[in-house]
Amino acid sequence: MPSAPSGNSGSLRPPADDTLAAPLMAPGLWRRMACWLYEGMLLFAVVFIAGWLFSTLGQMRSGMDSRRHLLQAFLFVVFGVYFVWFWAHGQTLAMKTWGIRVVDRHGRALTQGRALLRYLLSWVWFLPPLAAISPFGLGAGESVVLVLGWVAVWALLARFQPERQFWHDVWAGTRLVVSKPLSRR
Repeated sequence: MPSAPSGNSGSLRPPADDTLAAPLMAPGLWRRMACWLYEGMLLFAVVFIAGWLFSTLGQMRSGMDSRRHLLQAFLFVVFGVYFVWFWAHGQTLAMKTWGIRVVDRHGRALTQGRALLRYLLSWVWFLPPLAAISPFGLGAGESVVLVLGWVAVWALLARFQPERQFWHDVWAGTRLVVSKPLSRR
């Protein structure tokens, strides 16, 4: 197998394996949403550990502590590190399980900068409904319906994108493709 060129060209050539030999095909919507749901379950462990660490080191006694906004900012950064690191390496654990990989629009591995941009733009999944909840003082049940409704609408909007990609991926210059789990090299 030929190896990637060494030198200062600055461009990354896709690996010479069969994962990119086929056209860059987007996974089906159900597959991507199953991966999204599985990712959420895995993030529960990340939140648990990060929250425990923050509250232990910060000696928080209650979730209503005045430092809860600091905790939210800390979790935002922890999620960012988690996703940027995994996306720059091609796949999160959930993506490996569901046979999905994130690449740039040309099929190359993401840079950390592009992965960070994708992370920031991916908050479109949650920011619009969260912004609507606060000023209207919606209850828990109404908030859940609003968030889940927006997630469904946002996911279905991918049907109107010519390559069936999510819009935040289009804006970030990334795409989800069908892939076998990447091996460690």
